[in-house]
Amino acid sequence: MPRTDAGISQKTISVLGATGSVGDSTLDIIASSPERYKAHALTANSNVEKLAKVAIETGATFAAVANETLYGALKQALAGTGIESGAGPSAVEDAASMPADIVVGAIVGAAGIRPTMAALRAGNQVALANKEALVCAGDLVMAEAARSGQPILPVDSEHSAIFQIFDQDNRNQIEDVTITASGGPFRTWDKEAIEQASPEQALNHPNWTMGAKVTIDSASLMNKGLEVIEAHHLYQLPASKLSVVVHPQSIIHGLVTYSDGSMLAHLGAADMRIPVAHCLAWPDRAPADTRRISLIDIAKLTFEAPDVERFPCLRLALEALEAGGSLPNIMNAANEIAVAAFLERKIMFGGIPKIVEGTMKHFIKTGDIKDAGSISDVLAMDAAARRVATDIQDMVQ
Repeated sequence: MPRTDAGISQKTISVLGATGSVGDSTLDIIASSPERYKAHALTANSNVEKLAKVAIETGATFAAVANETLYGALKQALAGTGIESGAGPSAVEDAASMPADIVVGAIVGAAGIRPTMAALRAGNQVALANKEALVCAGDLVMAEAARSGQPILPVDSEHSAIFQIFDQDNRNQIEDVTITASGGPFRTWDKEAIEQASPEQALNHPNWTMGAKVTIDSASLMNKGLEVIEAHHLYQLPASKLSVVVHPQSIIHGLVTYSDGSMLAHLGAADMRIPVAHCLAWPDRAPADTRRISLIDIAKLTFEAPDVERFPCLRLALEALEAGGSLPNIMNAANEIAVAAFLERKIMFGGIPKIVEGTMKHFIKTGDIKDAGSISDVLAMDAAARRVATDIQDMVQ
């Protein structure tokens, strides 16, 4: 870790998923503190133009695009810059494996599983925004993190909040961990209206600016179910010690209740740069040009119980966690298929939980929900669940 002229140790940061919303937040923090951080390897799925642009702007040393057919376009966009390039899933894993002080895992979906494991196996510190790595392969990922001797740093605002108030030395005295949810754009809608919602309505999140997949998951509350499963793995807690509360203001992001009755809460603005800044500076803290909150201006914080009748995706995620084995992986794969179909207007919003539940029931009936022994097993089950979900999608409106 080199030191700058100011005497500050400069960290090298690789960003997997550099062209998405979390990637934007990460690169913003890097650009605002060049004395502290330097971009190293950057990856994207297919947005070559933006990937090349940010690689050049940040002085990255390597850029890779997951779509291997776009290698020529990336190489041409980087010609004369001295930035090395690659393409295909293996190139993304190569980027994750390159020695770096922190690898930010911000790839959306199950595509982030192998790169996350590659980063951990290389001994890199991982700051994880990719929920699916833990939802689909949590036991395997956490075992690899344990072997590396470094904790996974959570980038999600909720898990970053919990990480900061979770007393690891007194974990046996923790009674409950509460994850907050904004409630999304449909918080006050009735069930029938929610089921008929359009993509435009579902993408209109009241508090956060995120990518399309995460925004749809927030609208269905599936995002909160995924986060509960994440918390189970990150903090090694049973489902009975994990809860969800709807908090429309998105000021409190997580709470931890202890056996003496103390409840600790983490507060912050709805600004993804805050948890990113925490991860990049960890175990220290560093100045960051992020949004601040004023309790006087906020004036009032409210809370509600989540409604799993109107938002069945949350129920399904919790049921998958309770059942264990490969069911969370199956549930996630079906949800990815369903969300893509909704965004392509092939199904109504109410079709998302129907596809997820139908896929889960199929594998429960066949009894094929055993624990995965390897990442290959995880990805094979993911593929099988996607096939079943696609078949069910054709029967759902």
